[in-house]
Amino acid sequence: MSNSLFSKEMQDQLKELKGQLSKGRDTNSPEGENQKPTEPVSLPTQKQVKKTVKQLDSEHIDDDKVLFMQAMHGVNQLEDKNVRSPASATRAGKPDAATLSKRAAAQGSEASDLGAGLSDMQALLNPVAAEAYLSYKQPTLQNKIFDQLKKGKLRWYDAVDIHGCTIEEAREAMTQLLSQAKQKNETMVKIVHGKGSEAILKTCINGWLRQLPEVLAFCSAPPKDGGNGAVLVLLKKPKADGE
Repeated sequence: MSNSLFSKEMQDQLKELKGQLSKGRDTNSPEGENQKPTEPVSLPTQKQVKKTVKQLDSEHIDDDKVLFMQAMHGVNQLEDKNVRSPASATRAGKPDAATLSKRAAAQGSEASDLGAGLSDMQALLNPVAAEAYLSYKQPTLQNKIFDQLKKGKLRWYDAVDIHGCTIEEAREAMTQLLSQAKQKNETMVKIVHGKGSEAILKTCINGWLRQLPEVLAFCSAPPKDGGNGAVLVLLKKPKADGE
């Protein structure tokens, strides 16, 4: 039995391909022998191919295999877009608003407790314009710290973008973000609410944050952080256990 892994028809085709590559011209062209030779094709030598096959622990090395590997030299495998690459899997970003909203609804913990005490009506009764600059601080907060907040000099840690959310989703995403910040002992977060023609979510964020005692201050972000389409929120420092 022959050791070749190819059919006789495949062997004949490979030999024909070998002849075409060795001539460096298209023998099927109407011009035939009058056609000028093309640039020489750079192929690995038989020795190089045999070395590669040997590294793959192959017991059968014949001219057909060598020819096939030469013909396939430089051919790259097409990417399978249906397979998730490990590299992209490790670059998972921060949770979006929908994720935070679902997490808050599922956990039913502190985040839900924060949202339960918020009045949507109180927020919506005080609408703000799309381009309005938001600003709020508790009386106990030092003016110096508030000025730093307004100038964008205080570093924010986590953020959420609530574009396209319903009011319910936006509230749950916001409260989950604040709850996570407390668990991580973080005091600064950013909420990207957008502007929109009616600025509904911006109005809600402005009203909700004013109702939360955990919020020391907030203001519209500087241009580099989203401008009037986002808000920076300063939270009370979490109390240590035993305080």
